[in-house]
Amino acid sequence: METNTETNFLTLVVEGMSCDHCRVAITDEVSRVSGVESVEVDLDAKRVRVGGTDVDESAVIVAVDEAGYDAVAA
Repeated sequence: METNTETNFLTLVVEGMSCDHCRVAITDEVSRVSGVESVEVDLDAKRVRVGGTDVDESAVIVAVDEAGYDAVAA
């Protein structure tokens, strides 16, 4: 994801998500990353969509890892 002041979106594939606890854990961790403005978790598609400005993709992946899941860029 390029660094700029416009809202950009990053989509990650996250395996192992299956319930609302998963959704809450990932949303809480990713929301703490600098620049993140929105987090949408799609359990069925195994995807997390992150919106924000100047969001560091690697920081988002680390946040997902801290929530207990593995993420890769889609």
